[in-house]
Amino acid sequence: MSVNGRIPVLVAAGGAGWEAAALQHLATAGPGIVLLKRCVDLNDLLATATTGQAGVALLAHALPGLDGDSVELLRRSGVGLVLVAEPVDLGDGEEARLRRLGVRHVLDSTDLSSLAGTVVSAAEDSGPAAPAPVDDPGGTSEREVGTARTIAVWGPAGAPGRTTVAVNLAAELAARDLQTFLLDVDGYGGAVAQHLGVLDEMSGLLAASRMANAGQLDLARLGALARAVNPYLRLLTGLPRADRWTEVRDTAFEQLLDQARTLARYVVLDTSFCLEEDARASFGSGAPQRNAMTLASLEQADEILVVGSADPVGLARLARGLVDLLEAVPGSSLRVAVNRARPSLGWGEKEVRAMIEGFVTPRSVHFLPDDRAAADRALVAGKALVELGDAPLRRAVGALADAVAGTPAAGRTGPRRRLRRSGRVSR
Repeated sequence: MSVNGRIPVLVAAGGAGWEAAALQHLATAGPGIVLLKRCVDLNDLLATATTGQAGVALLAHALPGLDGDSVELLRRSGVGLVLVAEPVDLGDGEEARLRRLGVRHVLDSTDLSSLAGTVVSAAEDSGPAAPAPVDDPGGTSEREVGTARTIAVWGPAGAPGRTTVAVNLAAELAARDLQTFLLDVDGYGGAVAQHLGVLDEMSGLLAASRMANAGQLDLARLGALARAVNPYLRLLTGLPRADRWTEVRDTAFEQLLDQARTLARYVVLDTSFCLEEDARASFGSGAPQRNAMTLASLEQADEILVVGSADPVGLARLARGLVDLLEAVPGSSLRVAVNRARPSLGWGEKEVRAMIEGFVTPRSVHFLPDDRAAADRALVAGKALVELGDAPLRRAVGALADAVAGTPAAGRTGPRRRLRRSGRVSR
């Protein structure tokens, strides 16, 4: 970004030996490039960058605290980034890490002759970073990168059964020999681990998010963090406490979703209920957003499965929720599951379906019976319904899984292919 036709540069070298040479190159680069400030550390630089006065930040590769969160803050502030690194620090693995962080411009500290041109380039492309290619060390998958079909399971407030449906949908897909990855991304405290009887000694979501923020999350590491429930079902456990949502940074979570789509044929996301955006986001604040995981999951999903309860209060919430959902994520592909349906409520499937279709046009509407005995038995045993034999609820979720996967129809073409752009570190 240029300011009044000039490119103001912030420098944070952390005492590196190349700083004097870099300042000399900037001083002789011509009137278009000006030194705005020499910053004492990364925090000083980030604080100055958010004022809107800077165009490019010139940083030492080894500057303490440099991570995906700080790179994203610079991007949101419209500040381009140039890293200067010692040659010994730039192996193939480190360049891959920098690409995952969104760093585009890296210079060799022993040759700064191209510094001025790189500063101009960084100022010109200081917008969103192109997503980096996902690493697949050791040939973990033979699929195209990022081709998994992603299903976000969402529902309004009031505990309509989102987690129960998400867990059992994933289990049914896995029972059809479809590699499935279930992620607990409920920012208000997930319960998927309890549903599947997994001893959650470490949150997979928090560990993966920290790795992504440091640029260290690759396919092998994410695979190691995912718990193998059975040969076809993997699980990434969620937040151990609701107040730890602040540890999952927005950019890191999006990188996590990109990696997750390479581990399985289907990705099932158990989200939270809230669609509100923090008011601070309207003012460009870089602070974490409580509902960012849910909104990102819904935006990136190929299909959203909306779960509502069949009682009068639940249906009223479902109707309002469908309207709010389409406002938050316009053009989404929706499927609706009406949970805990029972004859005693006094209306039939035809009436409920007509009510839903008065608000949206879903791909299909499914009715899940109020089979409390089967649901309780599964939850107490820490198992999915499919593991406990036949039951009305299990059959209904199985039919839902068939509709999602399209397994009864011969010649199913498979999940939609996502187009990706490859990032590149320039040197």
